[in-house]
Amino acid sequence: MNAIFALVFLAAGAVFIFTDPEGFLPALLSGGEKAAALSLSLLASYCVFLGFFKVMERCGLAERLARLFSPAARRLFSTQDREAVYLASCNLSANMLGLPGMPTPLGVKATERFLAGGNEYAADLLFVLNATSLQLLPTTVLALRIAAGSQSPADILLPTLLSTLLSTLIGWGLLRLRRRRYA
Repeated sequence: MNAIFALVFLAAGAVFIFTDPEGFLPALLSGGEKAAALSLSLLASYCVFLGFFKVMERCGLAERLARLFSPAARRLFSTQDREAVYLASCNLSANMLGLPGMPTPLGVKATERFLAGGNEYAADLLFVLNATSLQLLPTTVLALRIAAGSQSPADILLPTLLSTLLSTLIGWGLLRLRRRRYA
């Protein structure tokens, strides 16, 4: 993928040099400046929400929430493995809150536990739930909209919730159909 991006960048740069040689360097520097500013803005957003989740973990709120969702998660994932259920619940909670980077290590550990216990359905379900990523609070998109100067960055909350809810239900339904077909 990096090679494709590099080729597209080089091709666009070559076309730009020939069509507007005086504008090439200022446009390149301006684009780099905007990319750096956006990266710092997203980094700040990520730090805030990852710190929030770490505080939740340290004060025990994450574990209490996992215990609260534990009965539903056990039924959903068809498992009694408390550690796997805890990891999967934390993964799903972080995904719902739109916390970037946080769900991945939790999801990998939960998947390893599910597969070690012979529960392939739970591992597949966790993958589907992560891929469809039900978003209650899409923090990354909100941060991007704020960084871009949007007058109403929160306008995307309801459409995001509805679209991710629909994609999650479709993914879960397809997985259930596959489970019945091959069971």
